[in-house]
Amino acid sequence: MNPICAALDVKDPAAAERLASRLAGHVGLFKVGLELFLAHGRASVDAIRKFGLPIFLDLKLHDIPQTVERAARGVAELGVDYLTVHASGGSEMIRAARRALPRTKLLAVTALTSLGPDDLDAVGLARDAVPRLARLAVAAGADGVVCAPQEVSALRASLGPGLLLVVPGIRPAGAAPGDQRRTGTPAEAIRAGASILVIGRPLRDASDPAAAADAIAREIAG
Repeated sequence: MNPICAALDVKDPAAAERLASRLAGHVGLFKVGLELFLAHGRASVDAIRKFGLPIFLDLKLHDIPQTVERAARGVAELGVDYLTVHASGGSEMIRAARRALPRTKLLAVTALTSLGPDDLDAVGLARDAVPRLARLAVAAGADGVVCAPQEVSALRASLGPGLLLVVPGIRPAGAAPGDQRRTGTPAEAIRAGASILVIGRPLRDASDPAAAADAIAREIAG
């Protein structure tokens, strides 16, 4: 599978459909994020379904287990392929989401890539938090974890080849990091063992999104 996941971080379903139409055939899957989904719900997913690519619904659910299980049941009815929860919600919350999602890949977010080392310390996430959260999530039934590029190699080595490692904070060589603190290039992440690369602004803001995706694919291959 093409590992490039295009984040459709746009204002409405029509804009998501337009961007998806330009990227279909050049990326491997599409991501619908919190902002678009909260504003437009099912329509944001239905708008891109016709392109036939896997759909990644990035809601980062984090609540008590019963609430997450009920929310995940609603997601299951959408027929999406991936859903995110926060690993820090704990084992029982992850197990609750797993019960509700028999056919959807469950991904656990370890630590947001917008947080640098000092930020992680400030919110009480010690420097070993990512591997601990990853092990907890996998033991509770997650199919994979979301982590920063710098964490991929160690997680792949400790958790094995079958785990999905989904990596945001991806910036092509020379691109500005924006509000991301822990970033890496597509080639670096793939070499380290990433399964899926989540790429937003470098594709969305490009004058030719398809050409930008193809350039990233060449960077990975090279």
